[in-house]
Amino acid sequence: MPVSLQLLAQFPLLHPLPREALEPLSAQMRLCSFARRAMVMSKDSATQELGFLVEGRLQGVDFTVDGRSVGLYFVDPGDYFGELSVVDGMPGSEFVVAAARSTVAVLEARAARDLISMNPQLASAVMARLAQRVRAVMAQRMLLSLVNPFQRLSVQLLQLSHANAAGPATVDPVPTHQELAIMINASRETVTRAFQLLFLNNILVREGNTLTLVREDYLKSIADGRVDPPRA
Repeated sequence: MPVSLQLLAQFPLLHPLPREALEPLSAQMRLCSFARRAMVMSKDSATQELGFLVEGRLQGVDFTVDGRSVGLYFVDPGDYFGELSVVDGMPGSEFVVAAARSTVAVLEARAARDLISMNPQLASAVMARLAQRVRAVMAQRMLLSLVNPFQRLSVQLLQLSHANAAGPATVDPVPTHQELAIMINASRETVTRAFQLLFLNNILVREGNTLTLVREDYLKSIADGRVDPPRA
């Protein structure tokens, strides 16, 4: 089914476009629904599309040579994904799966490529996103080189956190222990034990789906290897 203009207005990438550019785009896009854990975009697929997340949450993942999954990034409502294949015409570099029940607006790659090439502001935004992805991959490689899983978790939480002018930094929404485990190449049980110690030592506080970094400096010290992680 076509995507309404009101829905397109929710996507920051498309904000520079005038109404006359959005109207044909509305007819070209379609809505797709995905159950939790469903495959949204496969790196093995010949189909190339630009996706916009309407609701839910997605995660970019890949697999190591021994079959272990590695979490790369999250996609939240209003954000987009699949831009790398749209730009270079090559297959995707990762899988995108639904971390929660999700609705996605999809635009075929050729139409997306034409849209980007004809709109300099969109092209600049996509280039900035690609640069951000490269930096994120480099940061993740550095994280995975750390031997201590507690240290890797500390680094990951700091990377996911957002500054808060009214108080300590927060992670919202906080990923599940399983999602964090595949991001830092550890077991879910290891992540759970680490969280128990972080809560016990009042380094983190969780309220609902929000994680507050109460002692952010201490968490940074663990991440930097300047202090040892707390023990039971």
